[in-house]
Amino acid sequence: MSIRSGAPPRGRDELPRPPSRPPSRPSLPELPGLPRLPRLPELAAGLVAVLGPLLAVVALAGIGLVSLSILNGQLPGAGNGGPQGPIKTPTPSNVINAGQNVLGTLLYVKDGNLWQQSGGTARQLTTGGADAMPSWSADGQWIYFIRTTNLLGRWPADGVLRTFDLDIPAIVRMHPDGSGLETVLSGKVVRNGNTWQSFLRQPVPNPAGTKVAVITDAPTPDSSDVVLKILDLATGALSNPGISEVPPLGHQDPAWSPDGRTILFVKDARSGTRGTPTIERYDVVTKRVADFTGPGYLAPAWSPDGRFVAATKTGSFGTDVVILDSRTGAELLRLTNDELSFDPVWSPAGDAIAFFRVDHGVVDLELAKLDGTAGAWTVGDVIPLTLSAGLDAASRASWFIPPSELPTAPPSVAPSQQPFPTLHAPTPGPT
Repeated sequence: MSIRSGAPPRGRDELPRPPSRPPSRPSLPELPGLPRLPRLPELAAGLVAVLGPLLAVVALAGIGLVSLSILNGQLPGAGNGGPQGPIKTPTPSNVINAGQNVLGTLLYVKDGNLWQQSGGTARQLTTGGADAMPSWSADGQWIYFIRTTNLLGRWPADGVLRTFDLDIPAIVRMHPDGSGLETVLSGKVVRNGNTWQSFLRQPVPNPAGTKVAVITDAPTPDSSDVVLKILDLATGALSNPGISEVPPLGHQDPAWSPDGRTILFVKDARSGTRGTPTIERYDVVTKRVADFTGPGYLAPAWSPDGRFVAATKTGSFGTDVVILDSRTGAELLRLTNDELSFDPVWSPAGDAIAFFRVDHGVVDLELAKLDGTAGAWTVGDVIPLTLSAGLDAASRASWFIPPSELPTAPPSVAPSQQPFPTLHAPTPGPT
């Protein structure tokens, strides 16, 4: 089972899960959904692992777990009040209609394969349909992503040793030309001669290239929820900061600040049937945590100078992209107003934001130019970067521009000038 196109944000990104789980692991409840979030469901018995709090609906092979937004709402444009118009047909699995010329290189996923878009052209990087959630290293030397491998496993359930069709996730990395492929962390769990799997999703390397933030229940999936953990690339050790969660919903969407000191992430929660995710801030030096936003925000993305954060804002009927002040979390600008946009990624040049937009179930990548002075922008031209491409909405785009190609060097980041009030120590959590 591979990570496929489709799942709206939050529970976004999805990794493979076996058709059922041993009773020793608490079953995941219906996720804190966001009404009608723009992500297509393409579930595969277990795919939602990529979605921390995602959870579950078991389906046939080739299907993945649904994201929480889908669990609690409808897809936009599907007869539920969304904008109407001609229904788009996704392009063939090996075709992307790349649009405008773009500075640097964008990564995204279609049909479980990584694609790279530079200028006005796109090319497929991987095959096999088992890849998801790519992320550039800060120096552009590595692409980190999730790759799944099918495997028959045996694990006790209800006192009986049963056989499961597993999709084992692994964090892997390779150079942009496809060379140097290596496994960084496997989600395979072997105990007493039996085989099971952990969730691994959203691997994001820190700016120094020494650590990777990941959302996972590894290495003990029967005693840990899917939460933020940090992998040391030198030692291979996976540490749990012990950040509080709303069990068993966990965390998602890690994002390192440009200075490498802070990780923004989403703490999933719910109020009745409504999802109430909040963005939290974790200081990796002091080990303290603070609220960054109130309920209703997802998918944080730092500006290259560390002064601003783009994010997905949830509403009653969908999601939009906004820009927040990185110190206060205050909303400065609403980039979109269509309730169909989500998962922003900031240009390394600081002058534009790319994001996903869904139209009748078809996900494309668009770009909005930022005009005016930083912090007091107006929204400039919105440019389609792909046309009816049918991108995998569970796999956020990632953007890299070599320093030599940047129009101007982004302002330096001074961590000492960005005090974050109301910090509190994390509540110890399971390993």
